Amino acid sequence: MSRIGKLPVAVPAGVQIMVSDENVVTVKGPLGELTQKVDPSISVAVENGNVELKRAGDEKRHKAMHGLYRSLVNNMVEGVSKGYEVKLELVGVGYRAEVSANNVLDLVLGFSHHVYIQLPPEVNVEAKSDKRSNPIVTLKSNDKQLIGQVAAKIRSFRMPEPYKGKGIKFVGEVLRRKAGKTSSK
Repeated sequence: MSRIGKLPVAVPAGVQIMVSDENVVTVKGPLGELTQKVDPSISVAVENGNVELKRAGDEKRHKAMHGLYRSLVNNMVEGVSKGYEVKLELVGVGYRAEVSANNVLDLVLGFSHHVYIQLPPEVNVEAKSDKRSNPIVTLKSNDKQLIGQVAAKIRSFRMPEPYKGKGIKFVGEVLRRKAGKTSSK
């Protein structure tokens, strides 16, 4: 048995789960609605306030799908009940971030031009800049995969470099630093 797959997913109050005939799981909660098509080799059952996933056989592929879809359903339940938040920190002199209309993030990252990113409507963005501290971009969504993709895309515009640590990093991320050149005498 898959250790992850055999664990039941607890459904909190205020969250509804529906499974259609085509094996599509729909989760509705206070923060929105998410859907996920489940592989036909995995059966989904909602019983006693828990979601249980069972696999058809013991093939390697079935075992992999069992754990995968259990994690996806768990992330959907957690997303519509609590939501997800990712914070990015802009480290560098003159680096700025601001949010304009229509969910567009405007970044100043040391290039000769501004970087504009049109974010999906499912992702809420907030940019905070205080004096004497690095700007913080906060992303909030109920979809874990989407918020992770958006955060990775924003981070890819200026990855943290190992010598001074300049770039876009996740808040709390520990960067591996390198020593710079030493002068020879």
